[in-house]
Amino acid sequence: MIRFIARREFLRIGGLTGLGFGLAGMSGAADSGRGPGFGKAKSVLLVYANGGQSQLETWDPKPDAPREIRGEFAAIRSAVPGTFLGEHLPGLARRADKYTLIRSVSHEDLDHGSATYLALTGRYHPQRSGNPSPAPTDFPVLGALLGKVRPGGPLPHPSVHVNGPALVPELPGPGQDAGFLGGEFDPLLVKDPADGSPLPVGLGPVGGDALRIQVRRSLLESVTSAARGLKSDRTLDLMDAHYRRAYEMIDSPVCRTAFDLSLEPESVRNRYGRHRSGQACLLGRRLVEAGVPLVTVFWNQSARGQDRFPGQIDAYGWDTHNDIFQTMRDHLLPRFDRSMSALLDDLDQSGLLETTLVVCMGEFGRAPLVALEPKFDGATPGRKHWAGAYSILMAGAGVSRGKVYGASDRFAAYPAHDAVGPWDIAATIWSALGIDPTYEYLDPLNRPFALCTGQPIKGIYGG
Repeated sequence: MIRFIARREFLRIGGLTGLGFGLAGMSGAADSGRGPGFGKAKSVLLVYANGGQSQLETWDPKPDAPREIRGEFAAIRSAVPGTFLGEHLPGLARRADKYTLIRSVSHEDLDHGSATYLALTGRYHPQRSGNPSPAPTDFPVLGALLGKVRPGGPLPHPSVHVNGPALVPELPGPGQDAGFLGGEFDPLLVKDPADGSPLPVGLGPVGGDALRIQVRRSLLESVTSAARGLKSDRTLDLMDAHYRRAYEMIDSPVCRTAFDLSLEPESVRNRYGRHRSGQACLLGRRLVEAGVPLVTVFWNQSARGQDRFPGQIDAYGWDTHNDIFQTMRDHLLPRFDRSMSALLDDLDQSGLLETTLVVCMGEFGRAPLVALEPKFDGATPGRKHWAGAYSILMAGAGVSRGKVYGASDRFAAYPAHDAVGPWDIAATIWSALGIDPTYEYLDPLNRPFALCTGQPIKGIYGG
């Protein structure tokens, strides 16, 4: 069915290009997104380190700082002269010539729920530094916005969340759904890719042959049509959209293949790590191969699951208030180093890194001072929340290889220069996909909103 576009909407889009009214050529008032890297990405793969990954133990060690600042770990040389990483990331240190580190990310939100919202939407939550519940008035997650401004792709959903939702630490945080756009724009959710059946609901066995499935579909359509004739209902419309997408996925060989990790050789699955985080990264890679435009892999589902499930390593998160060195050395960092190294290798060797923007980030970093926090579980010191300065990784789709952008001060507490925020990361993602970050979309009440408020980080490209 063709949807007629109001003149105001048409003028803001600035022209319709490609099949399905693709918006790769849309422009904003000043074309601010058309800098280096614009349109280089066919897909974006966001690996989200839920809980606040410590910059001092990973991407930005400070070996010359006092021990209470630098911590217990040493710094090791990387493949890029002059660039050092934490000692428990040897694989990623050897691959430092594949990515750019941004060591100057900073914002002002200090709690997981609202900071996750900021990271995944590019906007501050009205309840800053808190743990609000998801609400229908929330701004949409980036993948939902992509479905609004550029629908289409190999799957019925242009965005997929793997190993989600992010728990902060026990309940899903806001900023992971379509918010005020409505549930029909929600990203597809795959909960646990390592449980033996990672297929989303509706793609698994459905209990019948093709004819029986068609009979069921016809019956469902008859029931919903009759219900709609009685009363117009937004809930029924939403259910219709979900059912339609489910049947489209059942019918699609591309969908069934993309989500089936059993098609990977055992050696490959082992290389990523036979745990929830590693298999999530592997599924993320397969979805990029299938052409999904935006994939978010929650590397760990819970921000701090180790408090409740100390014997279940899959539950561990980066919220290391206490026991930071034991937890990172024995559990988090070896797995992270393995799965991220495998992911970068596969994308690079297949050539997909040329057209895939990889972003690895969390909601904030950890405090420069090592100290025991009596209100949290654990017997040895850790680091509290810190958003003054932290680090992220970006690679692919024109991003420079072997580069460090920005810097933190001598204690990794605040940016020394070239500070950026989550809003700039969002703008970089939009720009990489060939969408001007200043583009305005309409919400269901026809109110205009810009895709984001930041600017693409141009300094990560070239040189």
